[in-house]
Amino acid sequence: MSGIFSFSGDEDFFNGGTMHLSPGSCPGVYLPPRKRLRVAAPSPYSAFNQKQTSIEVLPDECLFEILRRLPSGKERSACACVSKRWLNTLTSIKANESVQEVESEGFLSRSLEGNKATDLRLAAISVGTSARGGLGKLQIRGSGFESEVTDAGIESIAYGCPSLKALSLWNLPAVSDKGLSEIARCCPMLEKLDLSRCPGVTDKGLVAVAENCRNLNDLTIDSCSGVGNEGLRGIARRCSSLRSISLRSCPRVGDQGVAFLLAQAGSYLTKVKLQMVNVTGLSLAVLGHYGVAVTDLVLSGLQGVNEKGFWVMGNAKGMKKLKSLSVTSCRGMTDVGVEAVGSGCPDLKHVSLNKCLLVSGKGLVSLAKSALALESLKLEECHRINHFGFLGFLMSCGSKLKVFSLVNCLGIQDLNSESHLTSTSSLRSLSVRCCPGFGDASLTFLGKFCHQLQDVELCGLNGVTDAGVLSLLQSNNVGLVKLNLNGCVNVTDNTVSAVSFSHGSTLESLSLDGCKNITDASLVTVAKNCYSVNDLDVSNTLVSDHGIKALASSPNHLSLQVLSLGGCSGITDKSKACIQKLGRTLLGLNIQRCGRISSSTVDSLLEQLWRCDILY
Repeated sequence: MSGIFSFSGDEDFFNGGTMHLSPGSCPGVYLPPRKRLRVAAPSPYSAFNQKQTSIEVLPDECLFEILRRLPSGKERSACACVSKRWLNTLTSIKANESVQEVESEGFLSRSLEGNKATDLRLAAISVGTSARGGLGKLQIRGSGFESEVTDAGIESIAYGCPSLKALSLWNLPAVSDKGLSEIARCCPMLEKLDLSRCPGVTDKGLVAVAENCRNLNDLTIDSCSGVGNEGLRGIARRCSSLRSISLRSCPRVGDQGVAFLLAQAGSYLTKVKLQMVNVTGLSLAVLGHYGVAVTDLVLSGLQGVNEKGFWVMGNAKGMKKLKSLSVTSCRGMTDVGVEAVGSGCPDLKHVSLNKCLLVSGKGLVSLAKSALALESLKLEECHRINHFGFLGFLMSCGSKLKVFSLVNCLGIQDLNSESHLTSTSSLRSLSVRCCPGFGDASLTFLGKFCHQLQDVELCGLNGVTDAGVLSLLQSNNVGLVKLNLNGCVNVTDNTVSAVSFSHGSTLESLSLDGCKNITDASLVTVAKNCYSVNDLDVSNTLVSDHGIKALASSPNHLSLQVLSLGGCSGITDKSKACIQKLGRTLLGLNIQRCGRISSSTVDSLLEQLWRCDILY
């Protein structure tokens, strides 16, 4: 019997030969005739041969209860790496369901774009940021109908990031009211919300935000076809902290929502932007009456607003604090509207008119006479403004005007004028771009009273020559800081020489891209006379290796930060050492389309100038 009890299963049943048990030797026991079985007793090593029991067999409810008791964010992050199931369970735990309170101040910012924006990444962000101060700002740029962000991803952010203060959702068609409502319910600290091309978001989601996010102060809705007037009413009723509202291309938004919002929130709204929405003069009239706190106003593509709407907005006299006005492609903005806004907004300082085809010089003169605090005027594609209106504005504007910009205004013609001006001598910045009728006569006229110019931009003006530029700058007595003559094909080295001699101690930026008559002589004078220049652009000119050598050997030890040589066929591999010497301070270098610079020289520059961003 001792042999039986010592049997381990690794040897024969009986070592001493064959042992037979007859039925008679075990009375009362029936032993049917069958093949003998090997019986193994328990072994201390047998457990390793058995299949291990996994925690994955736990039901979701049990796993949920375990994970919600994790002591800190670090443990949560570690557990999130176990499997997708654990990650999804962790992201489903709401802040009020966690046994251990996790401090979250909202210090972190995250941004996901394109194919990197997925529900899985959002879940990881939800868990990972909780241990590092909490997520405060999140920006998601989807890829349209191919976007992998759904309500599930947005909900994981809502549950794990109660400190969220700024959220931007762009081009996410799979996100709906369900996800936005969870954000509203779980993130009451939300202050800024930007919704762009999210067709699944409707008034229901916006009302949820209004009911739960009382700290909301900045709201942007762009191309959200599901948002309408009811959502705006909800925001107006409950979001008393709202300071900025931007609405663009929302077909269901009209006067009923916009006018109600402006009437309710006009006393505390400071920034209003209405772009391509279906409103009429009614909304502008309400704004003009109730917008007492509005300081910045942008109106674009309001085809339903006529001249009367702008006239009422200005004459309502309610926008006393308006400082900045930008109007683009609004056919209702005419000379009458410009005059009304100027007289009704005494604190108006910055005006920008773009594609306002019915505004003429008469309106500009009226604006200059009524808006006495005006500091900046920018005009683009306003083709009814002619030379007389341009000069009339300058003769009538107040002494505070500092910035004047004229872009692609085809009505401007270069006419001689004998008018004497003194009222706009405070002008600091002059920009004229792509106005084919603007030439030397206009510059000579401006040079008679613009004696404090610091920033001059004359681009794409074929009628401008050395004589015009020098006439403009000859009486300047404060020192030019920035000069941009891009595309002025008739400007030569004489202008650069005169400017560097008179303003070399103050000039910081010089741009001559496309000036076909600029040669090495310009770089020689810059190297000799300019002490402060840090941005130099001589792309598409006639400069060569000799000019680069002059810059590198400048006695003033130039500290160039940006050097653009694109399209200069005269620059070869011989300039390699000089460029490397200049590269000690360079942060940006453009050598694109320099066909005589070899690939080996480019590779060497990339290696030596590792701090510099090189375009090649």
